[in-house]
Amino acid sequence: MREAPPPVGVPLPAAPGISRIVAPNPGPMTGHGTNCWLVAHAGGTAIIDPGSDDPAHLHAIRTAARGPITHVLLTHTHRDHLSGARPLAASAGAPVCGFRNSASPSFTPDMALDDGARLAGLTALHTPGHATDHLCFAAPGGIVFTGDHVMGWSTTMVPPAPDGSVRQFLDGLARLRALAPSLLLPAHGPAITRPDSCLRGLIAHRLAREARIRAALGPEAAPLAELMRRVYRAIPPALRRAAELNLLAHLEKLQQDGQAVHGHDGWRIAPAPPGAPDHTPPA
Repeated sequence: MREAPPPVGVPLPAAPGISRIVAPNPGPMTGHGTNCWLVAHAGGTAIIDPGSDDPAHLHAIRTAARGPITHVLLTHTHRDHLSGARPLAASAGAPVCGFRNSASPSFTPDMALDDGARLAGLTALHTPGHATDHLCFAAPGGIVFTGDHVMGWSTTMVPPAPDGSVRQFLDGLARLRALAPSLLLPAHGPAITRPDSCLRGLIAHRLAREARIRAALGPEAAPLAELMRRVYRAIPPALRRAAELNLLAHLEKLQQDGQAVHGHDGWRIAPAPPGAPDHTPPA
């Protein structure tokens, strides 16, 4: 699901009381830029993921806010979400709110949020996987702000431990499905108007990727570079590092599931338990 480049610095309505301003930070991992979400509530406006610290961008947010900016919320502390938080909060006199255990050693939230915390009409949902401190925010009417956990324009990069986890990422997708949301508003790309179809597709994609990686493993250990060659037919240079991290994260899950073994010379398929049928493909 892609969209034409949206205007930068212009409030774009998404639902009653909710609009986005796209930050001027486009790139291979951010698409057209980070969506800064403005959420009106009884006390003013909550801001989710200011993104860039560009002065014109922050001015556009302040101008578009309905009433005072009461909270600056972070889905997680990756730079393309965090950069504008402190300067915007300082200018508005509002707290920066994020998960209680920050993944960034240089950042501590003013207001630490636990899973289930409620503020500004929103409920925080801890959804690690892409980042250990990742939060989604559920709003009334089945609307969920999904940060980088769910995006329609691209699959999410899931890094290996200690920064990420494929198992936790899949658990988070299942949790969001169980909410039966009506609208997903991601941190990059357009609104997702068919949430269940999107979530089912993302889960299927991850499981298919896992199956492909498992099929690439053999009884002889292979280094990561060789597995990259087997799993990814072609990858743009700008995305290669992200693909390597994704591959490692999936290999870690296979190891946790007892299906892969890692040694000094690389990764191999785990031996079948005694008495189990041998499904190893012929050489």
